[in-house]
Amino acid sequence: MIYLKSRAEIDTMRRASVIVAEVLQALKEVVKPGMTTLELDELAERMTYEKGAKPAFKGYAVAGRVFEHSLCTSVNEEIVHGIPSDRVLEEGDILGMDFGVVYDGFYGDSAVTVGLGRVSAEAERLMRVTETALNEGIEMLREGNRLGDLGNAIQEIAERSGYSVVREFVGHGIGRKLHEEPPVPNYGDAGKGARLRAGMVLAVEPMVNAGKKEISILDDGWTAITRDRSLAAHFEHSIAVTENGPYVLSRL
Repeated sequence: MIYLKSRAEIDTMRRASVIVAEVLQALKEVVKPGMTTLELDELAERMTYEKGAKPAFKGYAVAGRVFEHSLCTSVNEEIVHGIPSDRVLEEGDILGMDFGVVYDGFYGDSAVTVGLGRVSAEAERLMRVTETALNEGIEMLREGNRLGDLGNAIQEIAERSGYSVVREFVGHGIGRKLHEEPPVPNYGDAGKGARLRAGMVLAVEPMVNAGKKEISILDDGWTAITRDRSLAAHFEHSIAVTENGPYVLSRL
């Protein structure tokens, strides 16, 4: 069932999403070669509690596996759900940071990919194209359009650039639960899928691989990587569909 949110509920989700955006912005400003991903996780968690919210991912369980951290940190060929650790970030790495909170009963969720120091031209291009695909997908979130319009816009930009779109993981509805209906694929056919209505709130999150689309899951049961070990990028925003167009809740 797709839950349509009231204006008051969207306002609360905006406050949750701003906290997410503020934390991610702070992480972007401090991250540098020599830091560990665990240090970033600890900073994100501390800031979240200071802002009166709770981490959304910590304690999240899937098929008996529990995610024990507040931040997902995915490096280079890691696509999503990377686990913070004592891994030291190096010059030239790219780092995906996926973060969410729950505030006053509602969730916010967003993700960015950043470069550490001087990165390759290919890494820069991959990140730029993936963020562009997200922004173009967001523009499709208008009443009367269909989910396929969004997925098709993202897929076309990625594939036109010589990249591939991950199929196994998609965006999602968001609200009183972190993951609600409907699933939001980053691929598809224009004019197909659920019709968009005002009050829908969706987390749109293209995951784009520099190489082929096939993935593998590491032995930790969480971390998804590109099977061919090519670089991957991930960007995400939480967006409300309104009568006046898309309202990006997680953008400062």
